[in-house]
Amino acid sequence: MKKLILITATALLSLTGLSQPKFAHVNTEELVQLCPESDQARATLTASRKEAQDTYQAMVDEFQTKYQKYEQNGQTWTTAIRESKEKELTDIQTRIQEFQQSIQTELQQQQQQLMAPIYKKAMDVVKEIAKAAGYIYVFEVNGLVYFDPAQSTDITPEARKKLGIPADRTLESLQAELQAQQQAQQ
Repeated sequence: MKKLILITATALLSLTGLSQPKFAHVNTEELVQLCPESDQARATLTASRKEAQDTYQAMVDEFQTKYQKYEQNGQTWTTAIRESKEKELTDIQTRIQEFQQSIQTELQQQQQQLMAPIYKKAMDVVKEIAKAAGYIYVFEVNGLVYFDPAQSTDITPEARKKLGIPADRTLESLQAELQAQQQAQQ
């Protein structure tokens, strides 16, 4: 009888332990922004934005040059030449507007394409860690209204290690790097 009670008590204790859900939280944005692959993605996006800005500026410069020429010589041109130049100016303006609209969309798409594999990699690491540690729920720390860190395990540090993010790299140091790069470009 004592054996049966002992077995029953052990079973109940183990079931109680299993039914206690394990919670964890993670800062996915930190993982993605600090991931080494994000540096390359940002560099690619910066180069694309610069190329877009240079192209836009060349189009604006072309318009301004032709407009100045039109202003200076418009009175001396024949009607056919003046109308041709006006149509040319209108066409350039249209191209500039179309370029602005399309380049914004293309840059957003490029950013999504570059960042999607990084997000996936981070989420795969989080899932791997959660599964290995037996967590039932992993919450995104930036989307919670409230959580008690004492009752939840932060798996961000472990995920940072698996993603190859140096321990001393923070969102603040990344922000400082990006600001320094931006100032150097100006």
